[in-house]
Amino acid sequence: MRGRHGGGFGGGFFDPFGEGFGGGMGGRRGGGRRRLFDGTELRLILLALIGDQPRHGYDLIKAIEERTGGAYAPSPGVIYPTLTMLEDMGQIAEQAAEGAKRLFAITEAGKLEIGAQGDQIETLFARLDALGEEQGGGESRMPVRRAMVNLSMVLRDRLSRDRGGELAHDVAAILDDAARRIERL
Repeated sequence: MRGRHGGGFGGGFFDPFGEGFGGGMGGRRGGGRRRLFDGTELRLILLALIGDQPRHGYDLIKAIEERTGGAYAPSPGVIYPTLTMLEDMGQIAEQAAEGAKRLFAITEAGKLEIGAQGDQIETLFARLDALGEEQGGGESRMPVRRAMVNLSMVLRDRLSRDRGGELAHDVAAILDDAARRIERL
């Protein structure tokens, strides 16, 4: 599925705060993370978000992360296959967009599904909101989390296309410089 959505990302993201960021929750280390939502629940959340407005995959990750105050950000490895499933089911359709990102909009079949599953969708969004309320003080770190998700996605995509290995040295130099600059703040 790598070519279809511009990346073949798997797993969660690096969590410098130990708070279960990226694909799971709970801050557990080593012993596997439990999923916050099963596949059907995540499918309904994504469908409802796309029903509000057309979105890219990364926009969906950001919307969920913001709603939970940074406590939960589903990984691209979960989001993109779910988008493909929704598209295959005829509930969303790709729209014309600028750039390489795929923009998805709701279809009539998707609107019918939202209507039929309205109570469950409301319950799922209440769970997201409750998680955000529990997170509380994490809002001050939200810009850093967003930037780290973005960095992780860009690095995985760009480095996966680097066949010569030279790019890795350039990227490491940029990251080392950024670390030194942050240390001096």
